[in-house]
Formats: sequence, structure tokens, C-alpha cells
Amino acid sequence: MIIYSKITEIFCLVDEFCKEYDQIVDKHLLGNPSIRPSVMSKSEVITITILFQLSGFRTFKYFYIYYLQKHMQDDFPATVSYNRFTELMQQSLMPMSLFLKSCCLGCFYRYFFYRFYTY
Repeated sequence: MIIYSKITEIFCLVDEFCKEYDQIVDKHLLGNPSIRPSVMSKSEVITITILFQLSGFRTFKYFYIYYLQKHMQDDFPATVSYNRFTELMQQSLMPMSLFLKSCCLGCFYRYFFYRFYTY
């Protein structure tokens, strides 16, 4: 499993990216923004998705229900149901794709994964 400092580091990278992404995209959105914000932020959704890929679990449902919601309550206190989370994953697909393309490819790509697998 990934140690706590790496989870925090991944979240900080994703959160910084999502703040910049929201500033750029919010200028070009049509219509009114939603009145009720989501319980989980885009940063949390993307971080959980990345953690699943680095975790070694075979199915996301098992990872989310039996590991994340039970053993990572301190890191993610406001988790939603599995069905709602899959809906949030669909909504955060574009920012996650842009994050992975911009931050995890090229020479930073090697550095990013080298640091998480060597410690």
C-alpha cells in the first residue's frame, strides 16, 4: 500500500491542478452553476482514482467499499456511496485526463512514478 505522505502529496498535486482548471473552465461555462456543491471535490475523486491504480486491487468496487470507506476515513472523511462516486468519476474524467497528460507525461512522468515506487 501507499504510505500516508504519498497520498497527501498526490492530493496536493491534483488539488493545485484542479484549482487552475476550475479558474479557466468556469469562465467558459454556459448556464448557471449548480446551487448545491458536491460533497466530494474533484480533487478527492481524482486522487481516489489514482490511488486505486497504484493500490494493486483488482476491482474498484472492492477497493472503494471495503478499503477506502473503512480504512481511509481519516484521509477521506466525506465519502459518498459507491453509485454516487461512479457518477462523480464520470464528471471528473476531463480534468483527470488533462492532469495525467500535463503532469505525468514526459520527464516528470518518470520522476512521479519513480518517487512513489521507491519509498
